[in-house]
Amino acid sequence: MLDFNEVSAALDLSAQRDALKRDLLARLPTVLRALFPAATIRGQRGLIGNIQGEPGDSLEMALAGERAGLWHDHATGEGGDLFDAIAAQQGLDTQREFTAVLEAAARLLGRSLVSPPPVRAEVPMDELGPHSAKWDYLSPSGELIACVYRYDPAPGRKEYRPWDVRARLCRAPDPRPLYNQPGLLSAETVVLVEGERCAQALIEQGIVATTAMNGAKAPVDKTDWSPLAGKAVTIWPDRDAPGWDYAEAAARACVAAGALAVAILVPPSDQPTGWDVADALEEGFEVSAFLEHGERRVIKRAPALLPTYSLGQLLDDDSPLPADLIAPRVLTPGGLLVFGGAPKVGKSDFVLAWLTHMAAGVPFLGLQPARALRVFYLQAEVQYHYLRERVQAIRLPPSRMLDARTHFVATGQLRLILNDEGLAQVIPAMVRAFNGSPPDVIAIDPIRNVFDGGEGGSENDNSAMLFFLSQRVECLRDAVNPNAGLVLVHHTKKLGKKQVEEDPFQALAGAGSLRGYYSSGMLLFRPDETRTPRELIFELRNGPAIPQKHVDKLEGVWREIHPSVRLAMQDYGERLDAERWRKREVILQILFDEAAQGRCYTTNQFAEAFEGKAGLGGERTLRERISVLSTQGYIKYFRNATDLGLPPSGRTKFGYLCVEDMVLRVPAGAVDPVTGEQPLRAYRVLPTHYKCPHSGAAMPVEHPEVWVYHDEPNAPEAR
Repeated sequence: MLDFNEVSAALDLSAQRDALKRDLLARLPTVLRALFPAATIRGQRGLIGNIQGEPGDSLEMALAGERAGLWHDHATGEGGDLFDAIAAQQGLDTQREFTAVLEAAARLLGRSLVSPPPVRAEVPMDELGPHSAKWDYLSPSGELIACVYRYDPAPGRKEYRPWDVRARLCRAPDPRPLYNQPGLLSAETVVLVEGERCAQALIEQGIVATTAMNGAKAPVDKTDWSPLAGKAVTIWPDRDAPGWDYAEAAARACVAAGALAVAILVPPSDQPTGWDVADALEEGFEVSAFLEHGERRVIKRAPALLPTYSLGQLLDDDSPLPADLIAPRVLTPGGLLVFGGAPKVGKSDFVLAWLTHMAAGVPFLGLQPARALRVFYLQAEVQYHYLRERVQAIRLPPSRMLDARTHFVATGQLRLILNDEGLAQVIPAMVRAFNGSPPDVIAIDPIRNVFDGGEGGSENDNSAMLFFLSQRVECLRDAVNPNAGLVLVHHTKKLGKKQVEEDPFQALAGAGSLRGYYSSGMLLFRPDETRTPRELIFELRNGPAIPQKHVDKLEGVWREIHPSVRLAMQDYGERLDAERWRKREVILQILFDEAAQGRCYTTNQFAEAFEGKAGLGGERTLRERISVLSTQGYIKYFRNATDLGLPPSGRTKFGYLCVEDMVLRVPAGAVDPVTGEQPLRAYRVLPTHYKCPHSGAAMPVEHPEVWVYHDEPNAPEAR
């Protein structure tokens, strides 16, 4: 019986050379690429610049036939067989260092040439009998680190014993190495399997494979996964519960180690429990096809390669341009359009009318759809019944209603954030929406209500906005249809005449990141708050400029109007006091902006704080102005201050002032010891009471999310 400590003292190098040559020639293309990563293969020839491995085609090696493995450098006249190439590439002498050459050849096959030196184990294993298999763990340079011995002491029973070569002890090294590290060095893709037997079976098929020591029982935290950094790793688990658990734990370890991409293959359901890679090879299973096309769970997706184009390629490419989804170049396949506007300018009403026309294949204010587009409208603002009311008021040509009825799909008011959990709800809904066909256009209205900026950032923060666009919006599109056009509805600050003339799109919240990301922009702007006409402003990155349009909603239909119409209305004396309207908008904007900074006010507090500021007048004027605005419905009140982290509103009978879409940000959590800043938490403020326009009494709000404005011409105004 062979003892664990017995190792053969004599090596038949000639026999080993013949075995190595046979195995090397059987996988010659793979061996050539491992030896010379810059080599190219043309038919049955391998080409490389020189024996040092530089790119080129001066050195030629035969890959098949009787001359397989023979090479010749036409520039220098050098040549020889495969062992000569290995020796020259490694800087070895084939005569004096023949054993080292064979060792280098063995490393190309993922194994070592010789057994470890004889050593004495602390735990004798005579009772296990002779080992039935042995696998060597090598360092990237080919140094023997450890061995794993398999024993079969009884039928149906197998045991494994690791040997730490450096410590000369019967134990696993710390940390535990991965198998086949020399083969991993130059590989771009690696198959991670369960156990050395499976890994070696793939290696002998010319596939770069590895395993963690102990297979499914491998302690993930004690294994060195760093050799997989920068690799695309495919994990092939055994078909059983421990195998899948091992795969998931190993996948997380690969990601943490810096693997470029990680995916877990799903073993075929028609295979028996315990089925593994070695079984597949013995059965003649199409291993290569399974590795390439088999069902898998993607844990980490490889980043797309950066495309580059030479001037010649650009000049010679005369292929037709992709058709615009919405012409002229407003929304292109894979494009991103941001539609912005100030509060109460009519953004959602405009977008709803526009997108339903696109779904019907009907032009809208000169914007032409390529066909009847499939539009998914992800909206988080209007409840179902009011959405239904708005849609039923839209006028579409009867001949196009059949397409529009099925091509436009909307959500009711969403109450979710587009984080991982939100995407898990939204993506399946979009996939199912059009009976298997992907949407052409995905609209999100407004992005503020579903915004996820990562670590607590708001939409006004450029880095948070970039996170939302790249990690949320793009992930949504990639999962549903990478060629879909995106429409993001977003708010702007109040636009002044000077900003409209200079750079209106800078008014978008998070404008820095948005403008560097979107392919086109549209703004809806009301130059005169006393009148209904708006200006529609365009910014295109991929096409010629579009002149701004003057639009208005007349008799329930959005129409393009001539600028002189607005001037004529002014001439007829229909314009109201512009200063009065300015004060209204200033007050509403102050309340909105102050809440974003964590500050809310009662009527008296507001009048005292902003007396004489922004041209608003004295305390009495401000109190009167707020009273009028609350009567008209522009300002409401909330009394649940303590629920939002505010002190009680005191003796006032109404409560704190509230405007539509107001968001309150209050401190939450401990102060960051590094920055000294306290994180903020955002609450959407909904009114609890309103001022009755008839009695002036504080009345409870029945529908907090519905704002009704009733400007009464005879209402007393504070000048």
